[in-house]
Amino acid sequence: MFKVIDKQIRLRNDKVVYCKKCVISNQRPRITIDNNGVCSACNYAELKDNVIDWKKRKNELFELLDKHRSRNGSYDCIVPSSGGKDSANVAHRLKHEYNMHPLTITWAPFIYTEIGWQNYLAFKDSGFDNILYFPNGILHRKLSRLGFEFVGDNFLPFIYGQKSYAFHIALQNNIPLIFYGESGEVEYGGSLKNVNKSHESPEDWEELYFKGNSIEDLVQIGLENKILTKTDLENNLDFYKPPTLDKIAKKKIQMHWFSYYQKWIPQENFYYASENTGFKTNKVRSEGTYSKYASLDDKTDGFHYYMAYIKFGLGRATSDAAHEIREKHITRDEAKSLVGRYDGEFPTKYFDEFLEYIGITKEYFFKIIDYYRLKSPQIWKKVNNEWLIKHNVNNTGVDD
Repeated sequence: MFKVIDKQIRLRNDKVVYCKKCVISNQRPRITIDNNGVCSACNYAELKDNVIDWKKRKNELFELLDKHRSRNGSYDCIVPSSGGKDSANVAHRLKHEYNMHPLTITWAPFIYTEIGWQNYLAFKDSGFDNILYFPNGILHRKLSRLGFEFVGDNFLPFIYGQKSYAFHIALQNNIPLIFYGESGEVEYGGSLKNVNKSHESPEDWEELYFKGNSIEDLVQIGLENKILTKTDLENNLDFYKPPTLDKIAKKKIQMHWFSYYQKWIPQENFYYASENTGFKTNKVRSEGTYSKYASLDDKTDGFHYYMAYIKFGLGRATSDAAHEIREKHITRDEAKSLVGRYDGEFPTKYFDEFLEYIGITKEYFFKIIDYYRLKSPQIWKKVNNEWLIKHNVNNTGVDD
């Protein structure tokens, strides 16, 4: 009925093993757990606390920015920013602590939440020039459906643009320096390919961010299943993919992670953005987790995390709790309790809007969910016609 093209699903370990320090398992794509039972993200946290010379890295940042800083007030760097706590923190620090002149850009959410829109406006009104880009609505919705159905992630076209759009703006405006927030691969558990590097190449994106699939792969399966038409493809797809590597090299464009130069602590980013860019939290916690300040912008965001729970047994609460353990804000026992309470909670608040947005019925939605459970036998088991998770960090799953 469905064809899964998410290549990272095929690479999952058949046996579920949890990190002994945090609450992440080896089902997270590209994560490694060493012989001591500790995941790569926790090992990196130890490097952050005890090995990395942050003073030296700050000097590296000064040297980098000195090479690029404009003397006439013209733009000298690009900062992709939604107005969220992390990207707002980066843009504000670059401008006010390092005397840079950032042009901020925003690849719009699929469906803005009220708080997301408020934070975006507050951010740009705190003193930033900004370009807000909305992709073609019909094409974008269809790509989101294709991501959900065939990759198990409705967010995939957003991720394409979030990574690629900045490079196009850099080329158009001759601004060779791009700053993103954190390297999620090393901070939260993934490939350590770039662990000692301040930047990455677009050559890494398909493997590390795009589930092993390019926009061309998504388009092809859309055409095969008659979800996309040739008329849809008259729209420009350029911003869903990076410029060619030769164009990037010719203009000497590089993206850097701010987290390489300054110790990355999301909670501190929250306090900083609240004080300096008008960032506000939700009044209630986000569905699937206990926090009020993460991933606030998009009404479809909850389904991105819910599908991670379906495919990998790791939901939004697991992700939040794991990095708060590493930052020593909570204990592992506290994290396990939070995961047990919130992980895998169904995102009901915007469910009807999500179905309407991607153009499917409720019945078809749950057929897709069941299919991804069938593709994950190490995680799910059907008992008396009810799906039960086989393993979780609290050891309360259903055994084989």
